[in-house]
Amino acid sequence: MRRVALIVAVTLTPFVALAHAAERGLIMLLPTGYYLTGGALAVAISFLVLAFSQGTWLTRFGRLGTARRFWAPWIGGVFRWTAFLIFTGLIIAGLTGVGDPLANPLPLAVWTIWWIGFTLMVAAAGDLWPWLNPWSAPLRLLRTALGPPPLTLPEWVAHWPAVISILAFTWFEIVSLAPDDPARLARAVLIYWLIHLVAMILFGEKVWRPRCEAFSLFFQLLGRLAPITLTPSPKRGLTLHLHLPGAALIHGAALPFSGWMFVIATISGVTFDGLSATFWWLGQIGVNPLEFPGRSAVMIENSSGLIGVWAGMGLTYALSVWAGWSMAGRTANLRTSLGRLALSLLPIALAYHGAHYLPVLLVNGQYALVAATDPLGTGADWLGLGQWPVTTSFLNDLQEVERIWRIQTGVIVGGHLLAVLIAHAIALEIYNNPKAATLSQIPLAALMVGYTVLGLWLLSTPTGA
Repeated sequence: MRRVALIVAVTLTPFVALAHAAERGLIMLLPTGYYLTGGALAVAISFLVLAFSQGTWLTRFGRLGTARRFWAPWIGGVFRWTAFLIFTGLIIAGLTGVGDPLANPLPLAVWTIWWIGFTLMVAAAGDLWPWLNPWSAPLRLLRTALGPPPLTLPEWVAHWPAVISILAFTWFEIVSLAPDDPARLARAVLIYWLIHLVAMILFGEKVWRPRCEAFSLFFQLLGRLAPITLTPSPKRGLTLHLHLPGAALIHGAALPFSGWMFVIATISGVTFDGLSATFWWLGQIGVNPLEFPGRSAVMIENSSGLIGVWAGMGLTYALSVWAGWSMAGRTANLRTSLGRLALSLLPIALAYHGAHYLPVLLVNGQYALVAATDPLGTGADWLGLGQWPVTTSFLNDLQEVERIWRIQTGVIVGGHLLAVLIAHAIALEIYNNPKAATLSQIPLAALMVGYTVLGLWLLSTPTGA
């Protein structure tokens, strides 16, 4: 029990850094056809149930919730400076520590603790990034010395810097030669941090970070899924909001074109991460999956594939919303429909993120514990773990592998069910007519059914890279 508790604790601890998780931990060689069929039917039936309901309970679903307020105006500053110090320590460890990515704390903190664990934490407890990002603390000192921001951010910039940033991050994770190399990763993290630090100095943190910094925007959007939302305020302290999961998405403002393409990027990135290692993809680019030549041989193909999947998914989403808008009589604003219904895709992004990285979390979470107790590879034992044995034996047990697969299946299907529910509730607000709302959702529901099958197939199909 002590070991399990430690693994859970470290995987949910918000280490702050920016920037691949290890390669896929296992391949599901199971008779998965009935899982794929069952998942697709579950999503399709949920849409039919919503279609025949009046929909009034959905609007109440979005407004349920309570709030509790307690005074803690100092806690934000403590968290910000702690986050910055952890960030600085991780950069130093990456540049000067051991070169083994499973022993150096930086790759494990970035790819396992932060990108997997912290993302799941945000989905559970709301957007904590304003307190834990590595810019806010030093910016307060710099702002005192430099004065107010000298430039105004043009409206046409919108969220495009965040779109470029998330695509660059995904490229570094999936396509680049050595995303786990500690020194290379440290330099990439530092460059990313400096670029956005300069932008925040020029345009202001409150303007640039939530609009143009990829992870501030990502966690802000993803935090709306959480049943618990913690809102910091300098005057009122910390406000705790309790509501049903995803309720905050239903009444969210419409995203601009750059905003919903950003949401598409969060889904397409993890989708291509799974797709790029499959026998199917390797066959398409002329690579023998049993003799994978390495990342350097497929960089151009994978770079093109990443952008192609992003653009293709964006076009597919737009066509689905347009088709639904046409079927509903074109009585609503198409731009508003595109911008608001994109919010319903966030449960899918979260579900596939969690399911895709679950084996990595189970294995690399243990390596993260070992690295945390000896971050510089000097033989220290800060956490008193002794000789901690990292185990992967559960990946060789058929029953354990099947249990993992069932969890992944449940997560993906559950995410799509929530997405269908939220999309229908948003459509009811857009069209203010149950029949029109239902008609508008037929193409989008078909897209979600198809993506359910695709997501489960990506998790179960054999890989060659």
